Amino acid sequence: MKVFKEEQRFTQLWLIVLMAVSLIVPVTIIIKEYNQTNSSLSQNKLIGTIIIIIATALLIFTFKLTTRIDEKGIYYQFFPFHLKLKLITWQDISKAYVRNYSPISDYGGWGLKGGWSSAKGKAINVSGDVGIQLELKTGKKLLIGTQKENEAKSVLATYASKINLS
Repeated sequence: MKVFKEEQRFTQLWLIVLMAVSLIVPVTIIIKEYNQTNSSLSQNKLIGTIIIIIATALLIFTFKLTTRIDEKGIYYQFFPFHLKLKLITWQDISKAYVRNYSPISDYGGWGLKGGWSSAKGKAINVSGDVGIQLELKTGKKLLIGTQKENEAKSVLATYASKINLS
């Protein structure tokens, strides 16, 4: 039995820089308000507000895409939106293959995307431009991003007969 496993997180440098820069403006405004002589902002409110702003911004780094492929089918989870792995069985899949795509023009970026175009379907991705494209027997499509292109191709080839049998 061949098993494919992958976990991905938002760890891109450009995202970290963007988040850091986007924190500067609200934190600066709050500190300026606190430093005014007639400010109603207490030290506790200042610290609490800054902690809330930073925690909210850092929330994106808790997101995790988990993918597993085995003899039962393809599992995926995009935490915190999915609290447990979701299974798409081989019998529900009409096609499964690895392909390149354009995250921005095809799906509007990275994350849990799509649903706008039935032709493209939905995408769950964290980074890059390679994904496991699933075409379901219901006519729906789901693309799951991967950083392990060759491993994904290999495991899909192993289970290709399970798609063709059903």
